[in-house]
Amino acid sequence: MTITDAIHQAVLKVPLAAWTPAVEPGGEIRDGAWVAELTGGMLDGWPKGMRLIVRKERPYPGAQLRITDADGMRITCFATNTTGRPIAELELRHRLRARAEDRVRAARATGLRNLPLHDTAQNRVWLEIVQIALDLLAWMPMLALNGQARLWEPRRLRPAFSPAAQLVTTGRRRILHIARHWPWTDEITTALARLALLPKPG
Repeated sequence: MTITDAIHQAVLKVPLAAWTPAVEPGGEIRDGAWVAELTGGMLDGWPKGMRLIVRKERPYPGAQLRITDADGMRITCFATNTTGRPIAELELRHRLRARAEDRVRAARATGLRNLPLHDTAQNRVWLEIVQIALDLLAWMPMLALNGQARLWEPRRLRPAFSPAAQLVTTGRRRILHIARHWPWTDEITTALARLALLPKPG
């Protein structure tokens, strides 16, 4: 949810004892993160059964705080109608779902936003390439540079590496240029050429 001024003011009034440590998937406490539930007048006019959960967390080194953050803590919140479950468990479920949204964003940035080729068989090759890129992005956070974990996102990686392929639009045609320095250039161009020679179904 967007943190409105009303939510921000309500967070500032939450007593220290009302904050519960956030947890990790294995059940251990998440370092530097706490969750609380906002109640009372904050929910006036909301549908019955809705809950407003807020998390405060120490920002990672170098992160800039926003105007909606409080006491040096990064503030986020979400609404749910799930009842009968601890708020730390609900916050963990929401956080894991956000990781799935990160994967979708990375997939779109890596080439899943549109299919550039005309034939289904050719686009299958394109999707395989996208899947390989996503697998690499999923594994890269396990690498550490200078002892620090790094956020691997397609936008962050682009300036560091020369592109393996570029989709160029000229007039009504879209042409895929694959860089010669890429290790799999020959295999991909050969596969696309063979697909172009296949008879079209129907």
